[in-house]
Amino acid sequence: MTTIPFITVEGPIGVGKTSLAKAISSHFDFHLLKEIVDENPFLNKFYSDIDEWSFQTEMFFLCNRYKQLSDIQRLYLAEQKPVAADYHIFKNLIFAKRTLREAEYEKYLEIYRILTADMPKPNVIVYLNASLDTLLKRVKMRGRDFEKDMTPMYLEQLSADYEDFIRHFEKTHPEIPVVRINGDDLDFVHHEQDLQKVIQQVEESLLKRSTI
Repeated sequence: MTTIPFITVEGPIGVGKTSLAKAISSHFDFHLLKEIVDENPFLNKFYSDIDEWSFQTEMFFLCNRYKQLSDIQRLYLAEQKPVAADYHIFKNLIFAKRTLREAEYEKYLEIYRILTADMPKPNVIVYLNASLDTLLKRVKMRGRDFEKDMTPMYLEQLSADYEDFIRHFEKTHPEIPVVRINGDDLDFVHHEQDLQKVIQQVEESLLKRSTI
């Protein structure tokens, strides 16, 4: 795990990951790493027919994020430049587990393990969660064309998958602090005092990490 600050923000679709990662990046003057979503050529097809297009969709994201993190390691972390990201590559396993057939998932998992074996690991994870109503509202507000066919059931299942994964992650990676933020209680986009509460928790986790 890198010693230079590397913060990742995670949570289900529509919870506000990019907005918070931008705010953290700005406050601490960290480089901002944003995941590439709109360039995935399979997303429109994926939300229309998940079974048919899930493997292509997940493989595109995996290869794209592998390249991004390789560049981040070489250009920033290796040069002692801190980074705030709006995703953690573990999200690939959450989505793939939900959407891929068992045989496809086993193949995918092999490739994932090979590609991520030497990837930089964050030293703080900010985990955002929110109710289904809040997620649906925010997804609708941002109005991405490729998300218009996403069902509430899919989003609800994904949110539950995230919660299960994070609980497991906290048990298996106690050395990496997880800052939990409830997106129903804190509106860090529209209320500065809510944002400062989040920033304070991140600062405390960074300090705790540096003393371990």
